[in-house]
Amino acid sequence: MVLLQNNGVLPLKKDKRGIALYGNGARHTVRGGTGSGDVNVRDSVSIEQGLVLEGYKIRTTRWLDRYDAYVTGCKEEYGRKIREDSKKRGSAAYMRLFTDPFRMPKPLPVTDEDLADTDTALYVLSRVCGEGSDRKVCPGDFELYEEDREILSFLTAHYRTVVVILNVGGVLDLTPIRENPGVGAILLMSQAGMEGGRALAAVLSGRVNPSGHLSATWAKHYEDYPAADTFSYLSGGVDDAFYTEGIYVGYRYFDTFDVTPAYPFGFGLSYTTFAFEAVHVFLTGSTVRVVTRIRNTGSFKGRAVAQVYVSAPGDDVPYQELRGFAKTKVLSPGEAGQVEVCFDVREMAYFEVSSHAFVLRKGLYYVRVGADSRDTHIFAAIEVPEEVVVERTHVLVDPEENKTLVRNLLRPAGRPYHYAGEDDEKKVASIGRLLVVDTGNLAACKAAPEEVLSPSEKAGARMLTASDVRSGKCSAEDLVSQLTSEELATLVVGSERAGGGMSFIGQSSDATPGAAGETTSRFTKDRGIRNLVMADGPAGVRISRIFAVDANGNQVKGFGDSSFAGMEMVLGPQKTKPPKGATVHYQYCTAIPIGTLLAQTFDMDEIEEAGRIVGSELSAFGIGRWLAPGMNIQRNPLCGRNFEYFSEDPFLTGCCAAADVLGVQSYPGIGATIKHYAFNNEEDNRMHVNVHLDERTAREIYLRGFEIAVRRAHPKAVMTSYNLFNGVHTANSYPLLSEVLRKEWGFDGLVMTDWGATGDMEMEPDRTFFYGCSDPVSCIAAGNDLIMPGRQADVDAIKQAVDAGTLSRAQLELCALRVLKTVLWSISYLHE
Repeated sequence: MVLLQNNGVLPLKKDKRGIALYGNGARHTVRGGTGSGDVNVRDSVSIEQGLVLEGYKIRTTRWLDRYDAYVTGCKEEYGRKIREDSKKRGSAAYMRLFTDPFRMPKPLPVTDEDLADTDTALYVLSRVCGEGSDRKVCPGDFELYEEDREILSFLTAHYRTVVVILNVGGVLDLTPIRENPGVGAILLMSQAGMEGGRALAAVLSGRVNPSGHLSATWAKHYEDYPAADTFSYLSGGVDDAFYTEGIYVGYRYFDTFDVTPAYPFGFGLSYTTFAFEAVHVFLTGSTVRVVTRIRNTGSFKGRAVAQVYVSAPGDDVPYQELRGFAKTKVLSPGEAGQVEVCFDVREMAYFEVSSHAFVLRKGLYYVRVGADSRDTHIFAAIEVPEEVVVERTHVLVDPEENKTLVRNLLRPAGRPYHYAGEDDEKKVASIGRLLVVDTGNLAACKAAPEEVLSPSEKAGARMLTASDVRSGKCSAEDLVSQLTSEELATLVVGSERAGGGMSFIGQSSDATPGAAGETTSRFTKDRGIRNLVMADGPAGVRISRIFAVDANGNQVKGFGDSSFAGMEMVLGPQKTKPPKGATVHYQYCTAIPIGTLLAQTFDMDEIEEAGRIVGSELSAFGIGRWLAPGMNIQRNPLCGRNFEYFSEDPFLTGCCAAADVLGVQSYPGIGATIKHYAFNNEEDNRMHVNVHLDERTAREIYLRGFEIAVRRAHPKAVMTSYNLFNGVHTANSYPLLSEVLRKEWGFDGLVMTDWGATGDMEMEPDRTFFYGCSDPVSCIAAGNDLIMPGRQADVDAIKQAVDAGTLSRAQLELCALRVLKTVLWSISYLHE
């Protein structure tokens, strides 16, 4: 959690008169976003419950009860309208949960009768956002309701201490709160999972000192963000998205263009204070080592984060970029601790389109250390005496198209952000603290060898099985070579075939009720190839909480609940009693904090531990692949799915994703799936939007996090995104999947589509879109191995293409081989 403001009112003392609690999230606390990022839990601790458990007495239950009844009525009305509108439009009601989600209603007025005889009031501001719909610049979303302003003015006039709790998944315009002199503290609780209320209470009481730091810049106003007026629906259309801000995303823009934010990237207060006593920078070979000594100079124990940034030479680069960070242990008052940040000088390279390479430029690089992006100071300079090519790359964007895209990019004009004494720091660093790179030690990275099928020597032998492959009697290539074109096509398409299409997005598994989907089970009997179950994330394992099976072992339809929260609002409640003789099963899972909150910890050990929680539950339920973490860049605060993602910064994003993956994959047979690869930065028309993006921006900002995760953590799978990239769907892009992901980064796992990427899953079926869906045949040709959740139409199209010679059998065999290897070495066979 991030403490944004504190005028000495926190931590809260326990007063026998208790506290007053108001706001739409006080009792209806939001644990996470909607859609695939939600988790079905047994119970979730609200803020009200957490405060009571911590020993605080709540004095405003009358107002909370009244708002409770109001929310119940709003949900009933929402469900009724959705059902009626869906009938008129001819669309499935459940799809409206994505495109028109239920939003927290405005708060009820607080009157004199609602006041409590106490000095302290907490006001909880909640927001709900999620998959399938972008946020809006309007009251009740990015902006406060007028009722919020009125209530806060009323509370600050009647209570000595007023604390605002932000139970939100993304950025808000906090101007009315920041400008209210009666607000004593602002705490960004974020959306902290099922134990969020308990965790918040521990922070408010001072039992835990908040040590979070923002993973995205909070602007004063929405208009302060780059390309604010062209994001998503604000551009006047959602068919095309032009990333004209280029590499200047988040703090890279605010710093370079000298725009003052409300709260900068990396910002976070504490109940105590810290001093950066000494910073030493060393260069050994190509490794830069930054050692920082930090002392707790306050009266509470706490933790601090040392953030290391680098400023590179040139007028076409950001003012500074994050290159590393480290968090201290818990320091007692007066205690000092030392942290170390290491990075390779090759990571300071920039992409040069003309040479299709990452190049370390000649010149001085300034190393900065501080507590956030607006509180850094220069402690050393690194000199690169000559230009060095550190990595050759493939062509990702057509050179002529790239020239057109570059012409329209935002360019710095004027002086960037600066502070008093900065020029003097540069002089001191370049003379007395200069480190010179030996460029002779910087050999260019080598591309990964191209994957090819080994010729089979046992194709004509007896029918080979999974057991033969696992025991070493034959290779996976041998088995694949025996399959017909139709069998190969079946293997690379998920198991769902209901109605010739999809039964329900993200809920297409027979083996584990509520799981997202699974690979085919067609070959289980004859070849022993089992199916691999997959479940959504990224805030836990999303499956149905309860289901029943009859005496024959078949799942009872209509009993239990959906894996998607809120389904009962539009479809009505499920059966509450199972049929006679049926056995009821429970699948309660843990809802961990959202990705943004995890990133705000700046603590990779904590994120890895969160991953281990998920991995343990995947293992317990026999689910082999977790469809997470989501790791797209928070390009704009209105993206409806930002809560799932980690940060606006690609380096922090990659570090967080890698830690998450390592935790999940610490369990045998379990794999994580990093997503959505790539450029999935808005939700409105997410299936058909064409992202126009130059190659440098693509590589330095939007692909960098994926690269870090692949190289550091070796995730078992990658999920492609729905959108197009310069006119080609990502799932159909050979340069993106086979050349960048596999050849450049060395990825050797499975690539799968997002659910319904090839059709039958329109969010708005009554609307005509300019761009279509991914093509299943092109998926295979590009190296997208598995199409999920699967349609018979996909199988037929792939087989017909092989028969017609427009898709080679070798291409299909290669994808099938990756699917087979994924299944054979998964949890599906763990206990053999």
